[in-house]
Amino acid sequence: MRFARFVHAGGVSFGVVEGESGAGTQGLTIAEIGSLPFEQVRFTGQRWALADVRLLAPIFSSKVIGIGRNYADHAAELGNEVPKEPLLFIKPSTSVIGPNDAIRIPPQSKQVEHEAELAVVIGATGARRVDRAGAEKAIFGYTVGNDVTARDLQRSDPQWTRAKGFDSFCPIGPWIETTLDVSDLEVRCEVGKNPDAMEVRQLGRTKDMVFDVPTLVSYVSHVMTLLPGDIILTGTPAGVSQIFAGETVSVSVQGIGELRNPVVSLD
Repeated sequence: MRFARFVHAGGVSFGVVEGESGAGTQGLTIAEIGSLPFEQVRFTGQRWALADVRLLAPIFSSKVIGIGRNYADHAAELGNEVPKEPLLFIKPSTSVIGPNDAIRIPPQSKQVEHEAELAVVIGATGARRVDRAGAEKAIFGYTVGNDVTARDLQRSDPQWTRAKGFDSFCPIGPWIETTLDVSDLEVRCEVGKNPDAMEVRQLGRTKDMVFDVPTLVSYVSHVMTLLPGDIILTGTPAGVSQIFAGETVSVSVQGIGELRNPVVSLD
């Protein structure tokens, strides 16, 4: 199932996206549920065309955990070695935005870059010190993420909190896909000023992760308790590049969908 959070005339709801993905929202509907996605699904009977509602980030998260240098080609392009263990960092919940929300370039940085990623969403039971089998049980589903990074601040600061943590630096969406084999999926990022003529910047596959998804979930759970709705960003393939005000960033993961965000400047 595909779970989304959306704004409609009556307020904000969770819903199940219905129909075949393909040409954007064309032909898709969203059926409202009167529960959280983790709970037993209870349909309210209300339904809208997806094109008539505004999608939000699909879940509330107490925390977003990023994984650094989890693709060897990305580590190499930045002149780094592949870590022997997963390299963790935190993005605050205030950095999360949804589809079509603006990535805001702060005046403190002169080099903000995109990072296309598969994002893991933790399920109802959470996870604490679980093994690989327990990690797989703890996963609710998957969505698309963009680990926006102020690269110049990442180089200058002794740790990554500022570079990764600005408001709007964690686009997530468009929805959560709960039934998906993520062992070998295409991860793509396109950027451009014309949304109909975008340039491919990143094109990788999840099979090239240094540490696979169950390994990451298990590893993180031995450091901190993962709560329902928490997100793990699984790393980005090579091709990261600078983004500028006036451009649009499109991140997609095969089998899930596309996440688009315009870029604006706070200067």
